[in-house]
Amino acid sequence: MVKARFQSTVAATSGSTTATTTAATGTAAAKAVAAAPEVVVKPIVGYWMMTISAMTFGIVVVGGMTRLTESGLSIVEWNLIKGMKPPRSQAEWEEEFEKYKQFPEYKILNHGMTLEEFKRIFYYEWSHRMLGRAIGAAFILPGLYFASRGMLSKAIARRSWIIGGLIGFQGALGWYMVKSGLDEQLMSTPGATPRVSQYRLAAHLGSAFLIYTGAFMTGLKVLTDYKISKGAYESLASVINNPILKRFKGAAHGIVALVFFTAISGAFVAGLDAGLIYNEFPLMGGRLMPPVGELFDSKFVHDGDHPTVGLWRNMFDNQVTVQFNHRVLATSTFTAVSALFLYSRNLPLPPQARLGVNLLMGVACCQVGLGIATLLYMVPVSLGTAHQAGSLTLLTSALYLMHSLKKVPVLKKIPLK
Repeated sequence: MVKARFQSTVAATSGSTTATTTAATGTAAAKAVAAAPEVVVKPIVGYWMMTISAMTFGIVVVGGMTRLTESGLSIVEWNLIKGMKPPRSQAEWEEEFEKYKQFPEYKILNHGMTLEEFKRIFYYEWSHRMLGRAIGAAFILPGLYFASRGMLSKAIARRSWIIGGLIGFQGALGWYMVKSGLDEQLMSTPGATPRVSQYRLAAHLGSAFLIYTGAFMTGLKVLTDYKISKGAYESLASVINNPILKRFKGAAHGIVALVFFTAISGAFVAGLDAGLIYNEFPLMGGRLMPPVGELFDSKFVHDGDHPTVGLWRNMFDNQVTVQFNHRVLATSTFTAVSALFLYSRNLPLPPQARLGVNLLMGVACCQVGLGIATLLYMVPVSLGTAHQAGSLTLLTSALYLMHSLKKVPVLKKIPLK
């Protein structure tokens, strides 16, 4: 019996020791995995991504000019290769002009347009499409080179695939948008104005903003991670990782979302030419908000519609409501940015975050001024283009601030060969 007790004690001790050893081994393995150095991508990949973002910024500006000059429907076909060459001879120009004459924009709005006038709007749209092709080439060719040389980490490769997919989708979405303005049914609709669907326009702009955001943030990540691997942020790690900044970081993320949705609401304003009504600020017809009957007009409610459907149609189809929504979102964005700026005054921000919040406040002031001037002067091309560029500049400032507050990892990093 004593022997049995002894064997039981030995077995229990052995089991306890084994469990302890296993736990210790598991903990050590976890620490080893956690301590494994992360891969650092070479800066040239970051510069590539920043170039894509800069080109995307450019095409957003050119797209705004194309919309404001009503040039987007001048090319009525989509040919990826053949469309790269503009008409050269008189016969080719006349052939292209004849194609344009078959569609509603010419028949309803531009009947009597001369060939020279057509050439002007043609080149706006052609330039827009060519810049889109250039972005595709600038992404694909270096991307294939970097991938073949093993210069992309798994994380950056995944991001690159997503950005590349968005670029391809953006091209298809652009043509899908243009087709909405070429619909022959516009000829049979009383009072119809030949223009692209505001829904497709907003989707097209939103997709461009996503491409820009993805490329810009990926470029910043690559360049920042490389600097971290060289010990550039060691002295700032404790400041950036300070828990007291947690609420401020959350607010910075919220600002990015607010700026994005305000810009998309601006696309609905542009798509419906809603900037050509109520050209005053801050009032609308002498009131802070227009009459409820204008905001929720019954003409946008179809027979048999549920009341909620009529509400949503007014939100996106009614010029008055669309402009009012944009005003409210823009005012909310500026108020939020101002509050964040004031809140930041008493926080121990690192230098790059301090720069980011100051830049955000400055750009927000300029963008508000541009928006008001664009409205008061009834959307001239120069101010309208500057306002659209300002929206992307404001988003850039918000993204930079968000990135500057990202925690500095304490693990060492190794360069990717």
